[in-house]
Amino acid sequence: MTDDVYARLRQYLDQFPLGFPRTASGVEIEILKQLFTPAQAETALLVSPFLETAGQIAARAGRDEPELEAELEAMADAGLLFRVRRGPETLFRTAPFMIGLYEYSVQRMDAELARLCKEYYDTAYQTEMGASDVPGFKVVPIGRNVAADLVLLPYMELEKDIRAARRIAVAPCVCRKEARLTGTGCDHPLETCLSFGAAAEFYIDSGLGREISAAEAIGIVHQADEAGLVHAGANAKHLSNICNCCPCCCASMKGIVDHGHDKRKYMNALFEAVIGEADCVGCGDCQDRCPVGAVAVDEIAEVDPDRCLGCGLCAGACPSEAIVMRLRPDRGEPFERTMDLAMAILEGKRKNAGARG
Repeated sequence: MTDDVYARLRQYLDQFPLGFPRTASGVEIEILKQLFTPAQAETALLVSPFLETAGQIAARAGRDEPELEAELEAMADAGLLFRVRRGPETLFRTAPFMIGLYEYSVQRMDAELARLCKEYYDTAYQTEMGASDVPGFKVVPIGRNVAADLVLLPYMELEKDIRAARRIAVAPCVCRKEARLTGTGCDHPLETCLSFGAAAEFYIDSGLGREISAAEAIGIVHQADEAGLVHAGANAKHLSNICNCCPCCCASMKGIVDHGHDKRKYMNALFEAVIGEADCVGCGDCQDRCPVGAVAVDEIAEVDPDRCLGCGLCAGACPSEAIVMRLRPDRGEPFERTMDLAMAILEGKRKNAGARG
């Protein structure tokens, strides 16, 4: 009977744009058991994907409102639900596995949960992440590497977007924490996961991250840039998060680097690196710096535009300043809202499943 509630919760979570597919080993059920008690799993099944008050959920479920509200608050504090406070009103919604339960488990991630998550990624989730062919992330370089003559839209200017954020939080990168716990990690900085606005308030309120200023957030992005990390946020115009990603740990980048998948399955490259041939000295620093092997150097550097993420790391490393970042003529515009992105991912999965079937 206990396993039944986890099976029902798995089925419910599998309906989200990034779902929660079943595996032959049942590792996904073991992940749910690590995260939820049976009672919490039952409560999670009552919560919808849309923001609602505890009273609305209680009325629909036939539950006592104060009792249910206390449960929902405790589950949000544990990262098992998403919560928004709007003045005197508190609203809750389901947290999908990604972006959601996985990221919100960052403070409770231990060796056993890390082992299970790695197994799930290797056997099912890496395929799930690329199933729609709709990139979930957009890549934005820091401004110092972008060509000075470009007129950019606000969502293309990372630092200006950060300064405009209402609240900002930073948390450890769950991907790198998992990798370190499974013995496959790197030495890149850990506290690099930024969230903004309502997402930041949830991280701060739940103790998943700490509140920081815009200046500190920009400093973290610059430090991540120096460390060779790729700045990627949700593929929407509104800034909700920035992941500073490495190819050895990031769930999306591993699909590109380790599995040879087209970057467009995971990341929307708004920019591309352009080499100034007259200034290039062929030193190879850009080739060493590129996280996806998009740069090759013979006498001068050459960039493969199909592989280039537009992250700007090569431009930042170039001693002769021969590389600038320019907007890609074939770029895909980010979605207006994260909800639009979610609907596009669902539709992409449906179409691809139909084509295979």
